[in-house]
Amino acid sequence: MTDRRTVLAWGLWDWGSAAFNAVLVTFIFAVYLTDSVGQNVSGPFTPAQYYGFAIGLAGVLIAALTPVMGQRSDLRGTRRRSLGVWTFLTVALMASLFLVRDDAAFYFWLGVLIMAVASITFEIAEVNYFAQITQISTPETVGRVSGFGWGMGYVGGIALLLACYFGFVAGEGETRGLLNLPTEGGLNIRLVAVFAAAWFAVSALPVLFRVPEIRPSGEKADSFIGSYRRLFRDLKSLWREDRNAVFFLLSSAVFRDGLAGVFTFGAILAVSVYGLSAGDVLLFGVAANVTAALGALAGGWLDDRLGPKPVILGSLSIMIAVGVILLFVEGPQGFWIFGLILCTFVGPAQSAARSFLSRVAPTHREGQMFGLYAMTGRAVSWLAPVAFSAFVLIGGGNDRYGILGIVTVLAVGAVLLVKVSDPRTRTRRAPEMSTVEG
Repeated sequence: MTDRRTVLAWGLWDWGSAAFNAVLVTFIFAVYLTDSVGQNVSGPFTPAQYYGFAIGLAGVLIAALTPVMGQRSDLRGTRRRSLGVWTFLTVALMASLFLVRDDAAFYFWLGVLIMAVASITFEIAEVNYFAQITQISTPETVGRVSGFGWGMGYVGGIALLLACYFGFVAGEGETRGLLNLPTEGGLNIRLVAVFAAAWFAVSALPVLFRVPEIRPSGEKADSFIGSYRRLFRDLKSLWREDRNAVFFLLSSAVFRDGLAGVFTFGAILAVSVYGLSAGDVLLFGVAANVTAALGALAGGWLDDRLGPKPVILGSLSIMIAVGVILLFVEGPQGFWIFGLILCTFVGPAQSAARSFLSRVAPTHREGQMFGLYAMTGRAVSWLAPVAFSAFVLIGGGNDRYGILGIVTVLAVGAVLLVKVSDPRTRTRRAPEMSTVEG
């Protein structure tokens, strides 16, 4: 670890990123877009389906772009610059959501387009942010530093959701919140997007000033096609050396996308299926962040005693069972009870997945493994959105059946993980070669 101020500066980016993940994607703007703005849209699909298709397509583009973008910034020594550029492109897109009124179909398509593009720019920024952990930590402290960033994200989400609820959303009538903002044209929610953009922008500045730029690798950056050739050579080498790690990368990519789907579509379902108000969704979001954080702490304690695989499989099994129950639950009260149980087990599954990888990573190849971890996760980031939309279609346009799509993705990830050896039962070894020749 370099020093506490540098780690704090790095963690503040995670704190600020809650403005995009918690406020826009999960609990406020996506709900506004699919519920209020989406009322103006007609067609063979529900607004939530259209939104799911768009985010799914963005996920395909993320899978195509992020491995190459991250690799090229490493080779050129532009990691910090790339983080800044893609972060502030995301901030600009977030602020542009102010244009999305709720009184015409055009605004729905505009909002869907902006959210889809912003999800791409955010993910590219996050690749560079994740890569910086090797600059601000040591092998002995990387777990604590990573956990600190994760915790900052949860706490930032809680603080921002409370600020948005009391300042912009709470109350009834034509004006809302302590700021007495008009609801006409969705103005109060559009201003939430501007506030979230400012929050992210300010929070992202410390890391850009505190964490130094990396040096160029000295290797010539490949073309986009050449970058993929390099990536495939790395994967081929890993397949020869440690197939168990490859199987874990595959299984974790699937179940992590299912975990992401819980938060991506949970708030949408809360409104469209279970009848929660916009204000109640915000309060649920705060409670969900608290339970997920507590679950991650408890999961970490169990991880050290039982190993990460039982924690992940146990969490996924409970989430699958609760998801099936939610398929038959009616009303806000049932959603509060079982929705919070579901969110409680997201935290330990995420935390144990990162711990699992750190234990199976061959010595001197941890950085490469975490890079592949990020890449494989993005490569299947379209699964949950597409599965959600497909099951809604199978269910005759009822958003409730989208729950089965998320449950299916979690179940497939769990089945794939069963075949992976627990790292506590395996002896960690050095790789056959320390680098992959290009």
